[in-house]
Amino acid sequence: MSLSVEERERFLAEPRIAALAVSDGPDRGPLNVPIWYRYAPGGEPWVVTSASSRKARLIEAAGRFSLMAERLEPTVRYVSVEGPVARIVPATDEQLWEMSRGYLPEDKAEGYMEFAKVELGAQVSIYLEPVHWLSADMGAA
Repeated sequence: MSLSVEERERFLAEPRIAALAVSDGPDRGPLNVPIWYRYAPGGEPWVVTSASSRKARLIEAAGRFSLMAERLEPTVRYVSVEGPVARIVPATDEQLWEMSRGYLPEDKAEGYMEFAKVELGAQVSIYLEPVHWLSADMGAA
């Protein structure tokens, strides 16, 4: 059963690890990788990644990508959203902090911030304009 707009947006706003998919060219399937993301209902989903990463380069080249978040309990549910890139901007410390705090306890988030700055180099925030949605709850009556 498909989710209502409110249900799918509320679900996507919960902290989950998404699958990001982006075209990898005509002779390959899409690049499909796990990623942290942030979303507020009615807004644009966004991700942070290394500016020099393969996914950043592919997203910029394709001009669009998709995110899919799922759960298994208490029922199998998923939300997928796809659309064009709204913008790519240099990631700020505030964005990195918001992202890491969404997934890690505060003491671990601080360590991750230091790791990201040293090991991952320059980061970008990539925003998705949500155009196409798919959603379902397989256990809904």
